[in-house]
Amino acid sequence: MHCPTDFDAAFAAFAAFAAMQSRQADGLLVLVHAFFVLHRVRLAELAARYRQPTMFGFREFVDALGLMSYGPSVPDIARHAADYVHKILMGIRPADLPVEQPTRFELVINLGVARALGLGMPQLLLLRAEQIGE
Repeated sequence: MHCPTDFDAAFAAFAAFAAMQSRQADGLLVLVHAFFVLHRVRLAELAARYRQPTMFGFREFVDALGLMSYGPSVPDIARHAADYVHKILMGIRPADLPVEQPTRFELVINLGVARALGLGMPQLLLLRAEQIGE
């Protein structure tokens, strides 16, 4: 798959967000992809500009002023990767290491963005969040 390098061109000068707005989309789910992670600030800006409630797969999107995220903890994944590197450097063959899945997932909510979008957050959702920011 070819990934464009210019984010605005990738979304045809905001056409995708404009189309969501004109069709009164209820929200947007952004799947985890390196291209979106690289352009997370611009993506969060577009979501805010078009008043589109958006959920992301990593907390780094919320740190870039996205509304909310639910996904694996990147620092936790990095620690596990470091453990694997250590084991390999100690002589364990990579083929002998088990395949692991993330075990720690985080729900992160930005209440400031929610208020700016005129959204209320259910109390149960707020109670389950690992982090609630402004």
